[in-house]
Amino acid sequence: MDYRSLGNSGLKVSAVCLGTMTFGQQNSEAEAHAQLDYAFGRGVNFLDTAEMYPVPPRAQTCNRSEQIVGNWLKTQPRDQVIVATKVAGPRRAMAWIRGGPMALDRDNIRAAVEGSLKRLQTDYIDLYQLHWPERNVPMFGQYRFDPGQETDALPIREQLDALAELVREGKLRQVGLSNEFPWGIMEFLRVAREHGLPEIVSVQNAYNLLNRMFEFAMNEVCFRERVSLLAYSPLAFGLLSGKYLKDPGAAGRATLFQGFAQRYDKPGVPGAVAAYTALAERHGLSPASLALAFVYRRWFVTSTVIGATSLAQLREDLDAWEVSLSDEILAEIERIHLGNANPAP
Repeated sequence: MDYRSLGNSGLKVSAVCLGTMTFGQQNSEAEAHAQLDYAFGRGVNFLDTAEMYPVPPRAQTCNRSEQIVGNWLKTQPRDQVIVATKVAGPRRAMAWIRGGPMALDRDNIRAAVEGSLKRLQTDYIDLYQLHWPERNVPMFGQYRFDPGQETDALPIREQLDALAELVREGKLRQVGLSNEFPWGIMEFLRVAREHGLPEIVSVQNAYNLLNRMFEFAMNEVCFRERVSLLAYSPLAFGLLSGKYLKDPGAAGRATLFQGFAQRYDKPGVPGAVAAYTALAERHGLSPASLALAFVYRRWFVTSTVIGATSLAQLREDLDAWEVSLSDEILAEIERIHLGNANPAP
């Protein structure tokens, strides 16, 4: 396992991060703890969760992932675990989270942090992320910016002021963004630098063979500003495992939760998945190993957030770290990409 700098923070995180959004819904607490034990035994030192997890979000399960992680975390040497979590923002119709936050304001961010600390049973959070932008941006399968959707949004300065208080109190070590765009990255950095506020060290965005949008503008911004990409959904909700090609009704989030995989319900996806699956099989690889190995070794990916619902899946995901894709395979991936470019932006 490699360990890489998280932005300018000085924190060293494993190149593979264990995501926890199945904990408390698709995985029991015992199963989740077994995953954590196994991943950390394989060299992972980084885990990612969120106050709204598990997903799909529901009032009945909200906060369970953090609670499960917290029950495990209290048995571990705290300084050897890098914990990332996130605050849910407005505009997502989740009234069960603090009454449905209307803004990422001081009261909401503080309440979210205090709640996460309690559930995680820790005194501090290593990386605290804004789960999605408060302002109008295309999210979760949308891909066109629509000025007609503009609405009031709390200024970035006020969001950073709220985070800065919590950093000064020692409750947060570093701050980051998620589901962001180039303007957001640069504006958060500009405001932080102008006012002496915490600079973001990371952005957690989707990145996989079906969605390589990060390569357009975002990778240059993050390279020049030393902002780390935490790539999530490397298997595109399991589509890149190839299992749905063989059995469209195969068990997984795409079939268990209606509408959950809407970002991948696009015309070019089946053909692209079939092409990548065939490529993997021609070279004696599983489709999942091909997809993961591709993301793991991209020069701009600091850590890849993986998720699993079984130890067997987790083992395959971590074994893919040892897979090296040849120049021939990488060239074939580019040929497929150019013929099926970003079918699921």
